[in-house]
Amino acid sequence: MAFSYKNAKGVTYYLHFKDVNLRGGKMQRIYFFARDVRAGSLDAVPAGYKVMETQRTGMPVLKKA
Repeated sequence: MAFSYKNAKGVTYYLHFKDVNLRGGKMQRIYFFARDVRAGSLDAVPAGYKVMETQRTGMPVLKKA
């Protein structure tokens, strides 16, 4: 089951990750929230991160703890 977060507006978002290749050839893992469950969904928040909500849009984001 994907990790879900319901914001103050009542919209549910699901946590996902994707490994991307940077210009220098380095691989980096990015985390993002989406309104639906897709490939790459996570069951829990990664260690060392916490979920925050942006003031203006209410979109959840991950911040380092």
